[in-house]
Amino acid sequence: MASIKSVRIKGLEIGGGAPVRVESMLKTRLEDISGCVSECGLLLKAGCELARVALPDASLAPALAELVKSTDLPLMADIHFNHRTALAALSAGVPAIRINPGNMSGSAALAEVISAAKEKGAVIRIGANGGSLNNAQLASANGDRGAALASAVEEQLALLLKNGFENIIISAKSSSIAETLRANALLSERYPFPVHIGITEAGCGNSGIVKGAAGIALMLSQGIGDTLRVSLTGSAAEEVKTGYSILSALMLRHRGWQLVSCPGCGRRRIEVAELVDKLRGIVPPEACTGLTIAVMGCEVNGPKEAAHADFGIAGSPGGFIFFRKGSFVCRGTMDTFEETVRREILRVNHNI
Repeated sequence: MASIKSVRIKGLEIGGGAPVRVESMLKTRLEDISGCVSECGLLLKAGCELARVALPDASLAPALAELVKSTDLPLMADIHFNHRTALAALSAGVPAIRINPGNMSGSAALAEVISAAKEKGAVIRIGANGGSLNNAQLASANGDRGAALASAVEEQLALLLKNGFENIIISAKSSSIAETLRANALLSERYPFPVHIGITEAGCGNSGIVKGAAGIALMLSQGIGDTLRVSLTGSAAEEVKTGYSILSALMLRHRGWQLVSCPGCGRRRIEVAELVDKLRGIVPPEACTGLTIAVMGCEVNGPKEAAHADFGIAGSPGGFIFFRKGSFVCRGTMDTFEETVRREILRVNHNI
């Protein structure tokens, strides 16, 4: 199910067995260059590996060129309808563009875009969304919206392959998890190209995170997906953090340390949420990649239930106990918490 082919965007390998990449899209308008540069910096800090940038008009190409020069974050220009805008984006130096080949003003215009992409070694991402399906596509699929979505992508793919272009990422998204899963299952079975996955218009806050995570996790668990975006109404950096959380939960990729914590109950000897906040202040979330740290409210939920953790803290009548791989290490009071954590974590990790 995983893609056989791979592409490279500014040195970033996608597909062909490379790690599943985490991407986002700039929320800042391209007219605000300083804001875009700042947002790129925040995304890089969060671990973003690729960001799309909306280019609604060719007149903004100089701004795009400036942004390309001002950030180390690989960028993909997001183009709709106008092939001249796609050409302007490639001239501005972006290593990738996202287009719908079917609305590129005819075959001659599309051929011109493909020729420019070949010349510059650029990647083209194509794709369809559930909201863009037409009656003919739905009728051909006998009302199966997932199959119709896959068919819409295949129509675009055929146009690129006809022009001898294979430096491609494909994408099929819907706000429906079932439709998205069905379309991507069909596409990944039929074609060797890298697949970008996500649930479009997932929403905001907890409901958006849950919906995006549910759909993305279903696809990844079936071996579908080479790069992902969690589409949230909110911070782009939050999209990236959520993407890594999904990958970490599936044991596919880790960024920073992993937390195991109990939900807390009437048995707790410590306030778990408060202690987690303190721990994050001592050990930055992006530090100690691969390390598992546990925070448990009492001895009952302590060393045994978190025996796999590299180290952990559990509440005790006089403060807390510190354990490593389920074995008791030491005991402490809350006024020695920070000192104890720093000392013990340095025994297993020297990257803080």
